Amino acid sequence: MPSLSDNDTSHFQHRWSNYYEAVEGRPPRETLLTALKLFDAERPRNKRAIIGNAVDLGCGDGRDTVELLRRNWRVLAIDGEPEAIARLSKRPDINRTYLETRVQKFEDIALPPDVDLINASFCLPFCSPSYFSELWEEIVVALRPGGRFCGHLFGDHDSWATYSDITCHTRSQVEALFHPFDIERLDEEDHPGKTALGEEKHWHLFNMVACKR
Repeated sequence: MPSLSDNDTSHFQHRWSNYYEAVEGRPPRETLLTALKLFDAERPRNKRAIIGNAVDLGCGDGRDTVELLRRNWRVLAIDGEPEAIARLSKRPDINRTYLETRVQKFEDIALPPDVDLINASFCLPFCSPSYFSELWEEIVVALRPGGRFCGHLFGDHDSWATYSDITCHTRSQVEALFHPFDIERLDEEDHPGKTALGEEKHWHLFNMVACKR
């Protein structure tokens, strides 16, 4: 992941190009695979062309988008970085038939209604704390009853919690966010590790899958 430069102690420095190169070719996130498995268990095997409508927030170069498309989901892939969408569009393994892409910052996102799945892999913490509540309301409202959220939030013990433009949560705050949901997976990680760029970091993560009531 990108890191802070020596001359800036308040804002996170986003080195997205380096990050995209570091994670290129990695498989879909486990949180997404868990959510898809739960959907599969609810539905009889059928020959529908489209399984459901998904939004992939902070899609990056498409490691999760590609998996959704492979499984016959219609996907709206959104990222604030034009480079991310460009990389996604150039992937040789992508089925573009049911893909829509948008370059949008979190502050500008307007999600479609009645979404079956919203995937947010390691992106929501990069929403400014001053706007996070509006973004979260947009997510909750967009999901249909029975729709799912899967993704990650940063905890308050995370190394990056010191940055003023990174959003982190305590466990009780996470549980409050998911009050309108039935939580199907909540794994909390709190340990030292490294970023995708090989830099030392303390990780405090909440790995989430939840179904909206």
